[in-house]
Amino acid sequence: MRPTPKAVLFFSMSVPLALLIVSVWSVTWYISLYLPVIVLTFLVADAFRILPGQHLLVVSRVPKYLYVGQSGFIELDLSAKNYSRLIRIKVLLELTGDAELSGENIDSNTIIDGRLSLSLKIVPHRRGQAKVDAIWLRWRSPLGLIEVTRRQSIESVIDVVPDVKGIHEAALQFFSRDAVYGVKTQRLRGDGTEFENLTEYASGMDSRMIDWKRSASHRKLLCKEFKQERNHQIVLGFDSGRLMLEPVDDIPKLDHAAKAALLLSWISLHNGDFVGGCCFDSRFRAFIKPGSRMPYFMQMQRFTAALAYRTEETNFTLGLSELNSRLNRRALVVLFTDFVDSISAELLIESLQVMTKRHVVVFVTLRDPLMASLQSAPPNDFHSVAEAVIANDFLRERSIVLERIARLGVHCMDVPVKEVSSALVNRYLMIKQRGLL
Repeated sequence: MRPTPKAVLFFSMSVPLALLIVSVWSVTWYISLYLPVIVLTFLVADAFRILPGQHLLVVSRVPKYLYVGQSGFIELDLSAKNYSRLIRIKVLLELTGDAELSGENIDSNTIIDGRLSLSLKIVPHRRGQAKVDAIWLRWRSPLGLIEVTRRQSIESVIDVVPDVKGIHEAALQFFSRDAVYGVKTQRLRGDGTEFENLTEYASGMDSRMIDWKRSASHRKLLCKEFKQERNHQIVLGFDSGRLMLEPVDDIPKLDHAAKAALLLSWISLHNGDFVGGCCFDSRFRAFIKPGSRMPYFMQMQRFTAALAYRTEETNFTLGLSELNSRLNRRALVVLFTDFVDSISAELLIESLQVMTKRHVVVFVTLRDPLMASLQSAPPNDFHSVAEAVIANDFLRERSIVLERIARLGVHCMDVPVKEVSSALVNRYLMIKQRGLL
């Protein structure tokens, strides 16, 4: 409990006013002594009318986990006994970790007579842990002369995990025959290269699948039906070097890659394939053996949640050669990485050339919208022109490197972050449909 700046101002004004009375009306000098006493009396009277800190009960509800980029709320229930005056409460959250508040505090005018509910919005931008240490509460007396500050300890930890909230909903679109625009339908029958049976031709079927020899024997049009091959190995490779820490839409590229990889894992496991993963930067960090069946998805989720943020330069030669030695059969290797220019990508190209001799490689990079915006910015001054020229040089070198990688037989994907999930699954379905594995 302490006086407010308003109270300090009133008390400081009483001193020059008392001096003025003494200098002008020296006969009534004793009146000047009462002015500070009057101000102090108002302070004491106002202090008795304020809500004591120990009478305010605070109950907090902190979520156990949050998804990267998805907002959550910390719920507060405030209550006081035998107090019904109008007060203004300011709430401030003491937070540490890779998360931030959407708005630093909350002001609320209310009559506390029972229960008041407040919500503090929190947005995590990186995986890891966000610790809520305490909540600070501040309110003033009815005249605004006294202020009470209280610290309510919470000591709660919020686990920030990859965004898997919409994976099941997004995955269902690929298995639906009525897919939304821009998403390819996935059917276990009718696609693929492994023959299953013959069926009578119906309107809408692909005429290229008609078996003319069997149709002539049965005197009716018969079509071949195929099914997707199973038991393929899908290995998700994550580059956890410094370039993957660059934020796109306030979220690191590594987290965007983890979200797309989890969606691909869910669909691949549903199709009966084996899914594994690895992580490397300056050295080979982690490897999880390919496994099958849907319960294995939880292990993939824990694997992506444990991906660490590192500021080291990526050693593609060491990482890809170690991965190549651990794979004992042909697999689909999906590599999430990034590069800056053609010079830094030379070792990457050499390592990919070795890996494409045994495996099918999908090279996934996330397109940075900053470069495109700088390139297309209007040339208002010399600075904007220089930025546009430099951005154009970077984009040209990037396209040259991607073209060189594509000539090696690697499936290159350079897409925006909002389209990487659907584009990656479509590429996976296309590879399986063509029988490249």
